[in-house]
Amino acid sequence: MAKKPTSSAAKLYRPIGLASGLIGGVIAGQIFKQVWKHAAPGDRDQAPTALASDYALKEILIAAAIQGAIFAVIKTILDRGGARLFERWTGEWPGN
Repeated sequence: MAKKPTSSAAKLYRPIGLASGLIGGVIAGQIFKQVWKHAAPGDRDQAPTALASDYALKEILIAAAIQGAIFAVIKTILDRGGARLFERWTGEWPGN
């Protein structure tokens, strides 16, 4: 199957998409830290990592699921908003 040529709009949008991804990661990380502080059982302010031996697997998986959901929502909001802004500036949708 032949690969579809990339449009010039998509090429121009790549740096914007990368920047919004980085910004989204930082924002999502901060939001997750705040959510975990309020949702964590007991006095544990830090979210567990995969190698944290003092946490049960259940807690680690819950933390990972919450973090992933927050990241996905923030990334989607920024990607969609960036694409709409790009379309207003150029008249082309970057995903097509």
